[in-house]
Amino acid sequence: MSLILNGCILLLKEHHLLTKADIVFDNEITNVTYDSRQAQKDGMFFCKGTHFKEEYLRQAQQNGASTYVSQQEYPDIKGMNALIVNDVQKAMALLGAAFYDYPQNDLFIIAFTGTKGKTTSAYFTRGILQAYTNKKTALFSTIDRIVGPQPQQRFKSSLTTPESLDLFKEMRQAVDNKMTHLVMEVSSQAYLRNRVYGLHYDVGFFLNITPDHIGPNEHPNFANYLHCKLQLLVNSKICVLNANSDHFDEIYQAAKATTQPENIYLFARQGTPGQNIDFIYQSQQATLAQSEFQLQGISDKAKEMNVTGNYELSLAGDFNETNAVAAIIGAGLAGVPYQLAQTAITNVHIPGRMETLKTQHHGTVYVDYAHNYGSMKALLSFLQRQNPHSKMFVVVGSTGNKGVSRREGFGKVLSEYADYAYLTTDDPGFEDPQKIAEEIDSYINHKQVQVQIILDRQRAIQAAITQSHPGDVVVLAGKGEDAYQKIRGLDTPYPNDFNVAQKVISQLE
Repeated sequence: MSLILNGCILLLKEHHLLTKADIVFDNEITNVTYDSRQAQKDGMFFCKGTHFKEEYLRQAQQNGASTYVSQQEYPDIKGMNALIVNDVQKAMALLGAAFYDYPQNDLFIIAFTGTKGKTTSAYFTRGILQAYTNKKTALFSTIDRIVGPQPQQRFKSSLTTPESLDLFKEMRQAVDNKMTHLVMEVSSQAYLRNRVYGLHYDVGFFLNITPDHIGPNEHPNFANYLHCKLQLLVNSKICVLNANSDHFDEIYQAAKATTQPENIYLFARQGTPGQNIDFIYQSQQATLAQSEFQLQGISDKAKEMNVTGNYELSLAGDFNETNAVAAIIGAGLAGVPYQLAQTAITNVHIPGRMETLKTQHHGTVYVDYAHNYGSMKALLSFLQRQNPHSKMFVVVGSTGNKGVSRREGFGKVLSEYADYAYLTTDDPGFEDPQKIAEEIDSYINHKQVQVQIILDRQRAIQAAITQSHPGDVVVLAGKGEDAYQKIRGLDTPYPNDFNVAQKVISQLE
C-alpha cells in the first residue's frame, strides 16, 4: 500500500479540499495514520481533532512521518511536507481509500442507518449472507468487527462506524481475506465527522428515526441528526426504506432526489396506508422465545426477488421482525432466494439481544442492548404485553458526554412501563455518573415508579434480581455484552450484564 505525493495533491484538488501544498521533498507515502505513536518512516500524518496539539505532530515527525495533512500550518515544524486542507476529515477519508487501493470496489456493501435496529438488522443480514457466500461476509457493527473467517479476525468494536483510515484498512483486510460481501452499520456521527466521506454502498437501509445523539458533543438539533442520517441514501445505489418510520415523507423525498424509482424499495407492516409499498409483513406469533412472521412481495420488482414466505426467528420480540424483514430484503437484493434465507435466519444469534436467564425464586431476567427511548419502548412494551400482570424491574444508565437527549427519554419510558427502576452507571466518560442518574430521575414520574440510584452496576443488578419475585420481569438494559465501562477516557473491564446476572442468580439459588 502506498501513495504518490503528486497523486494526493491532484485528488485533494479534485474535491476542492486543498488550500496549500508546501513540498520540501518528494517521496512515496508508505504509511498513513492519525495517531502520532503509530507514525512510521515515509508516513503521512493527519492532524485531526478539536484538541489536537502541535506536540503530536512533533512526535509523528520523530517517528519518521514525512508529510502532514492539516487545516492549519505549523511553521515551527521544519523538514516535513505540508498539505493544508479546508477539511482534514474529508481529506483523510479520500486519501485513506486511495492508500488502501479502494477496497470497497471489491465488496458488495449493505449499509444500515437508523436510531434503533442497526445492529440486529446487520447481524441478521450477515447470518443469511454467510450461508449464501460460503462464509465470505464481513461485518462492521457496534458489537463486533469481522474481517475474515478466523477467530483472530474478529474483534470488539469501539465505534459503530470507525475513523476513515481504520474503516478502509479493515475493508482491505476483508478483501485480502477473500471476503466478497460486507454488512455495516453507519452512524449519524460517521457523516457528521466525515468518516465515510466518498464511500458508496450497493444497498442502503433507512430503518427509522427518533430524537437521539443530540447534545453539546454530538448533533446540535434533530434537524442536523436527520440530515446526517439521510446522507446514507444519497450515497446508496439502491435505497430500502421502512415506510413505518417517523418523518417518512422527508426520508422518501431524500431517496427520490438522488435515486431512480426502480432502485427504491419500501417495506411496511400489514395495514400501513400509502402507495408504492413493495413489501408488507405480518406477525404470526411472537413469544418470549421466538417469533414468526409472513413477508409478501407486492410490486413486480419485489415479487421478482423471490423472498415471499413465512419466516421464524430464534429471537424474542415482534419488534425484531422489522429488522429481520430488512435483512431478508437486503440479502434478496444480493441474490439470496427464499429457501436459503428462511433456513439461515432461524439460526442467527445476536450477542446482547434479548438474552434470557430463568430463576427459581425470582423474576425472569432479560439482557438487551436497548439504549435509547425508541428501543427501550419497543422492548418494555413487548415484555408488558407478554406479561400483563407482572411487575417490571429495570436496570439502566445513560452514557456520558454523548446521547444527552436519551436521559429524558429514559425517564419517560420508565414512567410508562417500569414499576421499579435502578439507575446506574453506563459508560459515564468524563461526566459524574451520579449527576447523570439524577438527571434521568428528574424525568421519572415517582407516583408510578419506585427509583433507586445504585452507581455500582453489579450491585444494581444484584438488587433488582434479589428484590424481584417469581413471575416478575427484570430488564438489564443498555450494555448487552459490553465487556467494559468507558470511564474518564479508559475502557475499564466489566464482566458484562449477562455474566453478572448469572453470578447473582447462582449465589441466590
